[in-house]
Amino acid sequence: MGTENTTSISNSESNNFTTQVVLNVYDLTPLNHYTSWFGFGIFHSGIEVHGMEYGFGAHDFPVSGVFEVEPKSCPGFVYRCSIPLGHIDTPPSEFRTFIEGVASEYHGDTYHLISKNCNHFTDDMALKLTGKRIPGWVNRLAKLGAVCSCLLPESLQVTTVKQLPEYHPCAEEDGSGSASTTTPHEHTESDDTEQDNKHLLSPSSGSGEVAFIREVPRS
Repeated sequence: MGTENTTSISNSESNNFTTQVVLNVYDLTPLNHYTSWFGFGIFHSGIEVHGMEYGFGAHDFPVSGVFEVEPKSCPGFVYRCSIPLGHIDTPPSEFRTFIEGVASEYHGDTYHLISKNCNHFTDDMALKLTGKRIPGWVNRLAKLGAVCSCLLPESLQVTTVKQLPEYHPCAEEDGSGSASTTTPHEHTESDDTEQDNKHLLSPSSGSGEVAFIREVPRS
């Protein structure tokens, strides 16, 4: 009798930690409305677990490029859809340890649009958490680019954007209290190109708030 009660309590405690793993997909360009009919587009994605969404962004430093944000509200991108991937029974504290370990494998200066982008990160996370991969169409453009990089616009063939990772919510894009440091200079056309690249690849673009995950190397 006592054993049955203990088992029941244990199962109940385990069920309290059950959470859904969801892939949130975003459009990076309005062109997706047309190219999606042909089975590809330019997408950003994040993994939602325990009420927060986790993504991977680029910067020029050898530290964590993994960040967290409120679900379906990653700044700089337009939310498209959510795809349930499964459930896990991991307590929030254990998941936090897990994501901090993953962050040590995804430094911002290792981001590459073709070989290690945000969708590679979510695919890796999905596989580790649920044993399933994300749908192929989410990262199809990178796969095509790996075969022939000339298929991609030159403006997208970049590896990193200059952004200082701060381990607290980023300021708004209006320039007041920006998390990154800048040096005043004369505005040029190349600045517009650089800003476009930041909008495509950096999680700090927009009016939302993100916080980078402080990495903890796995022992």
